[in-house]
Amino acid sequence: MKEELSILIQAQYPLIYLVTPEEDRAQQVIANLAHDHDAPKQLFVWTVTQGMVEHGQPRTAHQHNTISPEAAVRWTTQRAEPAIYLFKDLHDFIADASVKRALRDAIAAFKGSDRTLILMSPVQDIPLELEKDAVLLDFAPPTAPELAKVLDKQLNATGQIQQLSPIGKEKLVQAALGLTEDEAEKVYRKAFVKAQQLTPHEVGIIHSEKKQIIRRNGILEYIEEDETMSAIGGLEELKAWLKQRSDAFSERARDYGLPLPKGVLLLGVPGCGKTRVARTTSREWGLPCLHLSVGKVYDGSMVGRSEANLRNALKVAESIAPVVLFIDEIEKGFAGGVSSGDSDGGTSGRIMGSFLTWMQEKQSAVFVIATANRIDSLPGEFLRKGRFDEIFFVDLPTPAEREEIFRIHLQKRRPELIHLQEIEEDEIRQEYQDSKTLTDFDSILVDKRSPKVERFQLDQLAKASDGFSGAEIEQAIIAAMYKAFAQNREFTQLDIIAALKATLPLSKTMPEQVNALRDWAGQRARPAAASTAEYHRLEF
Repeated sequence: MKEELSILIQAQYPLIYLVTPEEDRAQQVIANLAHDHDAPKQLFVWTVTQGMVEHGQPRTAHQHNTISPEAAVRWTTQRAEPAIYLFKDLHDFIADASVKRALRDAIAAFKGSDRTLILMSPVQDIPLELEKDAVLLDFAPPTAPELAKVLDKQLNATGQIQQLSPIGKEKLVQAALGLTEDEAEKVYRKAFVKAQQLTPHEVGIIHSEKKQIIRRNGILEYIEEDETMSAIGGLEELKAWLKQRSDAFSERARDYGLPLPKGVLLLGVPGCGKTRVARTTSREWGLPCLHLSVGKVYDGSMVGRSEANLRNALKVAESIAPVVLFIDEIEKGFAGGVSSGDSDGGTSGRIMGSFLTWMQEKQSAVFVIATANRIDSLPGEFLRKGRFDEIFFVDLPTPAEREEIFRIHLQKRRPELIHLQEIEEDEIRQEYQDSKTLTDFDSILVDKRSPKVERFQLDQLAKASDGFSGAEIEQAIIAAMYKAFAQNREFTQLDIIAALKATLPLSKTMPEQVNALRDWAGQRARPAAASTAEYHRLEF
């Protein structure tokens, strides 16, 4: 960013719009650029409280009658000396017609001269009248070397500069990536106050603070998942695909020549495990998981605020990459993008366009997992190759998958009922080597190692739950437990079957929607279930 800003100033661009919340750090970079050139320039800084003040001078020494933003802009046009004029938070006044006119006059006066206007704000708000003349720049968050200087400052202040190894220092710096310099300084101080030292053991404190900062963003949510993919029944084809990419963000993958994966779209029937897969993938990969709520992106308080919200959220995700970015029910957030011009002035369309462009062009290690329940509500642009690496269809569970789902939920609630018989392969081979073939042996091994559930017959439960999703099966077990609990007894298989019969699954209440999903996905999406995927391969 510093290099790009330097080039724009030297190329005599009259107006630069710099988006950043880090005023001090950005101002220091601009001051260095003003003084580093062969022909140094003066730097003037404007705020609504102090007016125009020359950089390095006392704040009380403002130029005469420049508190007004219009007067300040016009004052810059009266000076011919090479200079950079930095305006802070002008977005609050830029909608005023006189301010816009003054800026346009200044742009005309600055063309071909060594004078530059820089508008610095945490919010992007460029009026239509200035779009053709303004160059938009995002001020990137601190790099690892910059954060290392912040850490060194704290280590010097606490007398630990000689006690921390290079590896320990690298871990502390990596933990703070994505924070501003001020946030990093505060969290390093907090870690020292809490532990009276700064070592790799305090990385957890930094991560904890980082989660709070991400949550304060209001749009991104830091997700912590305790369960693994073993808690999801079925979907073996999808699990295998994700497992193959578990090391996709490593240096070994880059050396091998693999590109960074973009993401995956999980399309399917509600309640079949799409959200759980998204959340557990980050746990399996050992990466942070951020949930992007598209609904929170929209903000009608100011023109351009929604687009700025999305851009800031994506910047935060990129700053802490590698990371999993989870977007649940993406069709609800972008369904109105195509025709939004009639309803919200085109905001939804611009939001959707910005996100699609980012998905197509992103070079950061941000893996997007998006889920969708209704394909007819999802704009076709999301389905084009290049947006996602793959589109998976998550259908209702098969009988075998339903057995596995029952086993998982019963084991979670009554672990003492599940008994895994650990049988050594050598013992089985010895017993059956004379009379059994290898194929028979494999089936016997699977049968003997299969989980046994006392009191429950999983095959009957699976048969009784035909057409049920995983979420509906779980709720049936919970309903059975409530009934038995109210009667002060243990729940049984009959309780679960009764709860199943009392429930009308979504596949029967909305068969048209489910069938439409299946028809669409039959030729356009990859099955998430191993049995269906194998059938497709054999058919091919």
